[in-house]
Amino acid sequence: SVTHPAEFKNGAVALRFMLEDLKDSLGLNFADLKYKPVHAGHLFVAKISPKNLMITDLKTGNMDLKIREARQAKTLTAVQQKMLKTKAKRFPRKLETGKWYTAVAKIVGDKLSVSIDGKEVGWFSSEGIAHPTKRMLRLAIHRNVVVDDVKIYSMAD
Repeated sequence: SVTHPAEFKNGAVALRFMLEDLKDSLGLNFADLKYKPVHAGHLFVAKISPKNLMITDLKTGNMDLKIREARQAKTLTAVQQKMLKTKAKRFPRKLETGKWYTAVAKIVGDKLSVSIDGKEVGWFSSEGIAHPTKRMLRLAIHRNVVVDDVKIYSMAD
């Protein structure tokens, strides 16, 4: 992953990207390293792949330290497993490999919406997205993705 400090409450990230292979994916992972109840400051992520967009609340889901420890120990309760299913939403969206796209991830309150080439692909609301300060953007790449023209915006509350 590549990281960039970017402190804001409400804001947006815009970038151009190209997936080179069907197994590639680009994650826009928002973090706050000062927030210790989660692993590595993970708050939420928008993951773009050739088949879909997935938005996940990591703060109150998989990266919450208690949940993460239970997952690693394979001791998640049925209630925890059911709760985790509410922490992510997947949206089908076919993307071609070898083609440039423009993505915009916009965060307002507890809502993250993602558009590609000016068309909204999906949005998800969850309490982890509403974390008061997003301090860092991580571009998490699975395999290989080309990224250009990254812009990070803070918006008035």
